[in-house]
Amino acid sequence: MRRLSTFNIVSLTLGFAFLYVPMLILVIYSFNESKLVTVWAGFSTKWYGELLQNEAMIDAAWVTIKVAFFSSTLATVLGTMAAYVLVRRGRFFGRTVFSGMIYAPLVMPEVITGLSLLLLFIAIGLDRGVLTIVLAHTTFAMCYVSVVVSSRLVSFDDSLEEAALDLGASPFEAFRLVTLPIIAPAVISGWLLAFTLSLDDLVIASFTAGPSSTTLPIKIFSSVRLGVSPEINALSTIIIAIVTLGVLTASIVSKRQISQRLREEAQAG
Repeated sequence: MRRLSTFNIVSLTLGFAFLYVPMLILVIYSFNESKLVTVWAGFSTKWYGELLQNEAMIDAAWVTIKVAFFSSTLATVLGTMAAYVLVRRGRFFGRTVFSGMIYAPLVMPEVITGLSLLLLFIAIGLDRGVLTIVLAHTTFAMCYVSVVVSSRLVSFDDSLEEAALDLGASPFEAFRLVTLPIIAPAVISGWLLAFTLSLDDLVIASFTAGPSSTTLPIKIFSSVRLGVSPEINALSTIIIAIVTLGVLTASIVSKRQISQRLREEAQAG
């Protein structure tokens, strides 16, 4: 086994410290008794209790989750359809324009996207609220889903779908019964990516949100501008814990699946 050099060890240590030490400090100070986030006054969990009683923050969290769920679901459906058309339908009239419109949000600045959507909603007379945020998040998230699903469809064996068609299945049945189950991991990955992007978005949501539809990133940003509150530290710690739990769970499930597949291959061999 090749050993790491001193330079690599120092580089990795500094890199991980740069990434995770601020998070560790944030977690520690979420248990601070003092109202001043930079002055340690003893261990306390009262800010978590204060956070649970903060109705404005809880409402913003529910709005964020609701928007993320609906926008990621809609983006997954539209992104999968777009990827299927681009990969499986070959060359058709307007393909270049269509693909350019699909992938444009990937390189478009979020400020431009948010402003253009705001002007569109004003022009058609659509009041800003949860619906406008869902539409805006769907617009920029579906291109990410399309990229993920397209990469899987490129390596998909067309003969499987052709066999289903030869056996009497309609094109929709062949897609639903053969293609979709095979590309399901990519579709799920696209949904999770769209869900994460929606949860994290601040710029586009700030353009398209209404007075009664404040998302959690907007709420946190507006609170931080007035000074960091210990409740923000508590909320950030909860988010870090949820993300860490999700990553660990996914890692354990993945390792178990790999081990099970190796055992099955060993038994078959």
